Amino acid sequence: MKKMVRVFLLAFFAICDCQMASAQTLKAVKDRGELVCGVGQGLAGFSYLDQKGSWAGFDVDFCRALSAAIFNNVSRVKYMPFNASTRFPALQSHAIDVLSRNSTWTMSRDTELGLSFPVTTYYDGQGFMVPRSLKVDSALDLKGASVCVQSDTTTQLNLSDFFSANKIEHQVMTFGTFEEALKAYDSGRCKSLTADVSQLYALRLGLTKPDEHIILPEVISKEPLGPAVRGDDMQWFAIVRWTHFAMITAEELGVSSRTIDEALRSEKPEIKRLVGTEGSYGERLGLSKDWAARIIRLVGNYGEVFNRNIGENSKLAISRGLNDLWTKGGIQYAPPIR
Repeated sequence: MKKMVRVFLLAFFAICDCQMASAQTLKAVKDRGELVCGVGQGLAGFSYLDQKGSWAGFDVDFCRALSAAIFNNVSRVKYMPFNASTRFPALQSHAIDVLSRNSTWTMSRDTELGLSFPVTTYYDGQGFMVPRSLKVDSALDLKGASVCVQSDTTTQLNLSDFFSANKIEHQVMTFGTFEEALKAYDSGRCKSLTADVSQLYALRLGLTKPDEHIILPEVISKEPLGPAVRGDDMQWFAIVRWTHFAMITAEELGVSSRTIDEALRSEKPEIKRLVGTEGSYGERLGLSKDWAARIIRLVGNYGEVFNRNIGENSKLAISRGLNDLWTKGGIQYAPPIR
């Protein structure tokens, strides 16, 4: 009997030690006094330096939302820009706390890199951009065309799969960065540029004559984009996941940065649970009761973030599409806070 009890206790403490060891990111962020967030090196609407030299964009706002939830301050973030080949090693090596850069959630990345993708913040797909002068209406008409693509991305594999499946001869020109691929396309070295459709909208703004280029209708892949974290910290995984879900829930309930004070006085149960006037849901994450209210006040709900960075109130003017709420024909959907 004593031996059995001893074995049980050893197992119990081993589990406790494991749980403590796997819940260190939030503590490290609090002790440091800032969140270290990996972002892209410059993509209009998503992560870029604005005219004041400050980081801005859809992916950057997610970092700001995490900072708001933890510190009640959106400025306590250190941004570190990475290219496609250095982004995941930076996260694996603990150089950053979270990667909020247009990165596709795939099975191999989810199972082989020791990383986890808590949630999809933007549903995208790969497309093609061509000059209007090429007089092409479909990617199926790109027979023999040269296509510019960034290396070390899922884009290159998708391109090969699409042309192979449709038995279309083509020429591939690979480049280390989006900027290099865009420059080659703009100079006429290749007849088409392929990337995620959202990126094509952003990249088109940097062309010499943006209005002379079109994005073809085909979407040839599924590209669920979202933040990535290390796979050994479930508390941090949950914080990142529920930060997005809180912003989705806020939009569903009509709670925005403009109406947050009214929401704090609401008697509706769903709103009370969201803003923290009822329940201890934030505390279960290791945060404060008003963690979601902080996000909404300082950053906004999902619709606000989308519209000002890449949607109807931005230069990109990307339609919500799949990224609209599930109640409006999209697939953005949050589990209930209860």
